[in-house]
Amino acid sequence: MSSLELNKFAGALLLAGLIAMLSGFLARVLVEPRVPEKPHYAVAVPEQATAQAETGKEAAKPEPIGPLLAAADPAAGQKAAKACAACHSFQKGEPAKVGPNLWGIVNNKHAHMEGFAYSDAMKAQQGPWTYDALNGFLTNPKAAVPGTKMTFAGIKDTKERANVIAWLRTLSDNPAPLPQ
Repeated sequence: MSSLELNKFAGALLLAGLIAMLSGFLARVLVEPRVPEKPHYAVAVPEQATAQAETGKEAAKPEPIGPLLAAADPAAGQKAAKACAACHSFQKGEPAKVGPNLWGIVNNKHAHMEGFAYSDAMKAQQGPWTYDALNGFLTNPKAAVPGTKMTFAGIKDTKERANVIAWLRTLSDNPAPLPQ
């Protein structure tokens, strides 16, 4: 192949690139997008969902967990908590993962693990992790502690939540008494 043919090939390649670039520029100038002032399709949103979105909190409190704890199955809770193991460790003395170690969490203070980088919202929580506090948090972490770093959506099923809390109760040298 001669140098003249190489020059022709390079020139054709540059011309093709120039044409592509100019056609893109021309298309942007000639075709202007028209953004409507209001959406064409209105999506019906229930008023309760709108109020929740505006306040950032769930309107209704979760069902009380105390009566369900007596019949809860810690073994089923351990199975259900396998999803939690992606972010949390559970055995005594294990280091934190993305989330803190949950050994001894029941009736312990919020932000209980020394050295873990809790959110300011979690550090500001007062009182211990009671059964009701765990119930509310595990139902919807973002609503229970606005500003938490925990991205988990929550456990919506009350029985499953009771099982997980019953299992968390067993993760202690001295398990907390069940509520009356």
